[in-house]
Amino acid sequence: MSASPALRRGLLIGALLLPGLGYLMLFFAGPLLNVLYGSFLDEAGRFTLANYAEVFTRPTLQRGLSTSIYYGVMPVLLTLAVSLPLALLLRRSFVGRAWFNGLYKIPMAVPGIIVALMLLTVGEQGGILSRLLAPIGFSAPRLVRDEWGVGVILASTWKQVPFMTLVITGAFAAIPEEVSHAARALGASRWRTVLFVEIPLAMPGITAAVLLTFIGSMGSYAIPDLVGPANPRPLSVLMVQAFNQGNFPEVFAMGMVLAGFAVAVLLAYDMMTSRFGQLTSEAAR
Repeated sequence: MSASPALRRGLLIGALLLPGLGYLMLFFAGPLLNVLYGSFLDEAGRFTLANYAEVFTRPTLQRGLSTSIYYGVMPVLLTLAVSLPLALLLRRSFVGRAWFNGLYKIPMAVPGIIVALMLLTVGEQGGILSRLLAPIGFSAPRLVRDEWGVGVILASTWKQVPFMTLVITGAFAAIPEEVSHAARALGASRWRTVLFVEIPLAMPGITAAVLLTFIGSMGSYAIPDLVGPANPRPLSVLMVQAFNQGNFPEVFAMGMVLAGFAVAVLLAYDMMTSRFGQLTSEAAR
């Protein structure tokens, strides 16, 4: 008896999805579940919650968690403030647009450790910036190992701006031009069209860019390790220190806590952007 068309269709869909699902299970879900399992074991292989208790009760790890969130949020805010206007600018035609469209992407090709070394060379006390300002009687602001992590934030922002701009530009490009033309024809100004029509329609792409930038900044190791203050250290740096000491269960717990906060930020940001979309739609009506 031959299989029904619905069954054959289901088997075909399953066969087409199998390579992608297999890849995700092998290289994403499998390692993630292994880390989750390892985070609940002690060094003797027994089940315990002590690893998570350490993250939330030990002062060093508490400060590390708050510092990781700080290094994740602040670069995202600055990057979004730069990338959103930049993406809108790149939609327009202007002299040198082709050159600018290529030049702004250069930081994407620069590894994070090189960005940190560049900042050390330029912003360190006695570096290039301080030597340029000294003859005119000015002192360079402290950008390396300052207590607020300004150097870390600026370096992460410089590294992430091209990526976020590229994603947001693609989100704006996916909006049909007829939608914007219709809004203008109905009397909306250029800025009202951008604020109440184009940005809400591009919000899925903006949300993805914000999330990916947040995860990249929060989990960065080279930049905060080289140019950040000696104390407090973010969890990414503390994870490497624990790894070098062979304390793998604690490393797994810190990694899962960072992943959990990333998911929480995604859900919170999605709720905020959904509410923003509803408010702008109501205001437009």
